[in-house]
Amino acid sequence: MTSTLDPTGLPDFPMARAAGCPFDPPPEGLAKLREGPLTRVRLWDGSTPWLVTRYAEGRALLSDPRVSADVHRPGYPSPVPVRPGGPGISFILMDDPGHARLRRMVTAPFTIKRVQNLRPAVQKIVDERIEALLAGPKPADLVEEFALPVPSLVICALLGVPYADHDFFQRNSKIIIKRGATPEQRMAASVALTEYLDRLLGEKLADPGEDLLSGLAGRIRAGELTRQDAAQMGVLLLIAGHETTANMIALGTLALLEHPGQLALLRDSDDPRVVTSAVEELLRYLTITHNGRRRVAREDIDVAGQTIRAGEGIIVAADLGNRDPEAFPDPGRLDLTRDARHHVAFGFGVHQCLGQPLARLELHVVYSTLYRRIPTLRLATDVERIPFKHDGSVYGVYELPVTW
Repeated sequence: MTSTLDPTGLPDFPMARAAGCPFDPPPEGLAKLREGPLTRVRLWDGSTPWLVTRYAEGRALLSDPRVSADVHRPGYPSPVPVRPGGPGISFILMDDPGHARLRRMVTAPFTIKRVQNLRPAVQKIVDERIEALLAGPKPADLVEEFALPVPSLVICALLGVPYADHDFFQRNSKIIIKRGATPEQRMAASVALTEYLDRLLGEKLADPGEDLLSGLAGRIRAGELTRQDAAQMGVLLLIAGHETTANMIALGTLALLEHPGQLALLRDSDDPRVVTSAVEELLRYLTITHNGRRRVAREDIDVAGQTIRAGEGIIVAADLGNRDPEAFPDPGRLDLTRDARHHVAFGFGVHQCLGQPLARLELHVVYSTLYRRIPTLRLATDVERIPFKHDGSVYGVYELPVTW
């Protein structure tokens, strides 16, 4: 059943961040966190799903088999209007066993051991982009000159996608994750990317290489995977592989520039454990996937004295969970020495982010290299003039003017 609760008076979700506090979750969300683990919110379509604000309850629900990630299940709290038909969204919005079957096909390249073997290649990319940044004009936009190219180059090499096409796939990726895009715009971008990946798969079928798309082409030949499913998986990995990390690089840099003591701690240390700690704390502190993890209850679930009924939508607010003082003392403080490894920035349970080992590696290389190579890096504008991504499912900045 779906809720018939009167939405009048409920807070709209997503909630607005406070001016002057770009790194903090919305104040209304933090207030709800203090009140309790569950509250109701109102979405764009008038539906009233449950918002899960606290860490423990959020993790429990994300790992509960009574909760579904299936976007087609009635009651699913969709973040945007979805036009029927067109390309699908691959395994992240599916339930097991279909989710597990497709996910297993792309797990191997993202294992910790395989990803660590990529470190020299990632370091080379980071070094080359820093050299290009230093050789270019000042001030520079760190997003366009560094934060976006680094993960795009990495994921292109891993997938077997020509980096020369980066303008095309970055432009369409931005449309897909932008809340303000119309269903028609979102579908056109999705179709364009799916057709593009399908063409690349055709090339890999004819002339396979050592990349991930060639591996998917092999599964198509073996009859384990349809070409449509393979293309949709390619779109998912391409978008997720560059958009999220690019925003973490840029927003993380801005957060560090605004916390010079923490930046100095990171820049001046030779201990890789300090960098690892910094990566986890910045992931916790910023939690750039601020649209919530969307689910729907398969059956009645009791949570903290409340009953989430079958068919009711659930939004697990990871940004609020990562600011829960029960899980992280003094959570509003950026502290690179904090043990933040148990954060939920990558989700939790069977749907937690497949690419998190790669994202961690890229951030480790960037955060251990950029500020040491350019120790005088600083903003070239006031932070109040920086355009933040309030209108997307991934938070960050559209541009970051810097100089040195």
